Amino acid sequence: MSNERIKDLLQQLREEIRKTDVDDEVHQLMSDLDDDIHGVIEDDADVGAVIDRAKELEASFATRHPTAERVVREVVDLLVRMGI
Repeated sequence: MSNERIKDLLQQLREEIRKTDVDDEVHQLMSDLDDDIHGVIEDDADVGAVIDRAKELEASFATRHPTAERVVREVVDLLVRMGI
């Protein structure tokens, strides 16, 4: 169930990013995070790096993209709750 929730949150995040004006760096961070999370789901990614990348993305959204920030925060919280 948690894996499905993460996938749902990633889809929400992609949709939020499409709606907002973000720079290339944010697009790259999102792409990297997406790849990393899929790696975690498949059990072959460095979980610490995934959480760090998610927190970096969350910080970049803090003032300019509050809805996207909320979604990223949910992703981080879910990863932590999964024991990752």
